[in-house]
Parts: sequence; C-alpha cells; structure tokens
Amino acid sequence: MDVMWVWFGLGLILLCLEMLSGTLYLLWPGMAALVMGLLSWSLPVFSTAWQIVVYAIFSVLAVLIWRKREKSNPTPRVGQAQGEEIGRQGVIIATVSPAQPGKIRFSQGVMGSKEWTAVADVEIAIDQPASIIAVEGNSLRVAPLA
Repeated sequence: MDVMWVWFGLGLILLCLEMLSGTLYLLWPGMAALVMGLLSWSLPVFSTAWQIVVYAIFSVLAVLIWRKREKSNPTPRVGQAQGEEIGRQGVIIATVSPAQPGKIRFSQGVMGSKEWTAVADVEIAIDQPASIIAVEGNSLRVAPLA
C-alpha cells in the first residue's frame, strides 16, 4: 500500500473525528496529514521516517499558530453587554432602593429579556421611568430619569 494513501486516510479520519468533537484540536493534525499525503505523492523518494518527522513538525506548528491567534483575538462574551445597552429606558415595576433591589421592565427586550433585576443608588418608585447606567452581573444598575 502506498504511503500517500495512509496519510490521506489518517487525515480524513482525524477530520471526521474533529467534526464529531468540535474542539478544533484534531483539525490541525488532520490538515497536516493531508499535506503529508500531497508531499508523499509529489516527492515519492521522501522516506517514511522523514515524513513522520515533518508531519510532527507541521502538526505542532499549526496548533501553536492557531493557539497564538486565538489568544490575540478574544472571543466576544455572548449574552453580556459591552456598552450597547447603556442609556436604554424602562419603567420600574418593583421599587428600587439602595438597600433593596427591584425590577425594571422594557418595552423591547434587553439582552434577551424584558424584565430585569434593578439596583440603584437612590430610591425609585413603581411606574417611574429609569435608564440603564451599567450592567453588573445579572442585574442592571439604573438611574431615574430627570
């Protein structure tokens, strides 16, 4: 059996396993195996021992480059505001005070929900309009509208 087909087979097996796992860790060794299949096809005098060494180098380099790019491109925090909700206005539906959190309702959903736990530095009565000044974990810091 030609070594080229072994590399192509290994590459396809690793890529199939990658599709099952979804971790991206098997993608790069799978791609390196496919590259080795192309190299062994184009350079048939390339010994098997050297092919294994070059495959290991390709795999490690591909994973290192991928990891370095992942660290330099931070992933967005899904479900968390990054400032775009600041200033949105809603109506207080449960009294908010510095000592007791309340609730605020929005006409259109904010980050997937129309009602949120609200905290404030001053007391805000029911049915009073308020606006978001910060997102603090699972609650919104609000301020009364003037």
